Order: sequence, then C-alpha cells, then structure tokens
Amino acid sequence: MDLPVAPPAFDATTGPGQRRRADRGVDIGAGCGLVVLELIALAVIFGLWLLSGVDLDPARTVRPDSLWNYLAAVGGVGALAIAAAVTAAWAGAVVTVVTQAVMAALTCLIIFGGVELQSYEDHRCRDVPTAAATCRPRWAARTDG
Repeated sequence: MDLPVAPPAFDATTGPGQRRRADRGVDIGAGCGLVVLELIALAVIFGLWLLSGVDLDPARTVRPDSLWNYLAAVGGVGALAIAAAVTAAWAGAVVTVVTQAVMAALTCLIIFGGVELQSYEDHRCRDVPTAAATCRPRWAARTDG
C-alpha cells in the first residue's frame, strides 16, 4: 500500500534545489585529520632541515642547508591545503573549509618568514666578508668528508 508523503514542515532553502551539506561528524573528522597530517608533514620538512645542520663530529662546524628547497616543500603542503579547501567547499563541508584555510594561511606565513630569513642569510653571506668564509653557496653540494 502506498501512503502519501507529506511535504516538509519547514524548508528554509531558497532556489529550486535543496541545499547539500556534508554530515557534521564526518566534516569535523576530515578537517581535524587533514590538519594533523599537514602538521606532521611540516614537522618532517623542518626536522629534515634542522638535521641537515647536525654533525656528530665535534671538531666540525656544520651549517644547515639553504631553506629554498624546504620552502618549496612547504608550498606543496599549502597547495594541498588549498585544494582540500576547494574540494570541501564543493562538498559543503564548512569545518574542513575553515581548517584548510587556516592551514593555507599558516603555510603562507611560514613561507614568507622563511624567504625573509634565507634572503637575509644570502645577503649576509654575499656582502659581509667575514661571514663569507663560513657560508656555503646555495648551489654547492654537501660534502661529508
């Protein structure tokens, strides 16, 4: 037996179609999960940069690698955050959009700060004669011997 279906009691949508929205629990889980993964990626990137300046020989002074390649990797994380925000906006996942926008802004701040730091270091190595002896050129390969 087919029973008649009653219309919804209240429908606040405007326009011809109903508004799609992602399930709130899945939205929060995806947003938090992506933030955790991106923070882990940023920690690995900068951990590798810090480890590039570590040497267990106490007689040697080792300077960390140039930041330029590491900043490119951070830019990749930021690009993935922007792509996730756009995809989440298309799916109607508001929490994920906000968290990914915050992560994209954080990666932009990291990139701009890193560019300033590395530009200052490059300028100091190029223009200050006493510092040039301890600087390693950007293009020089690392030698461990």
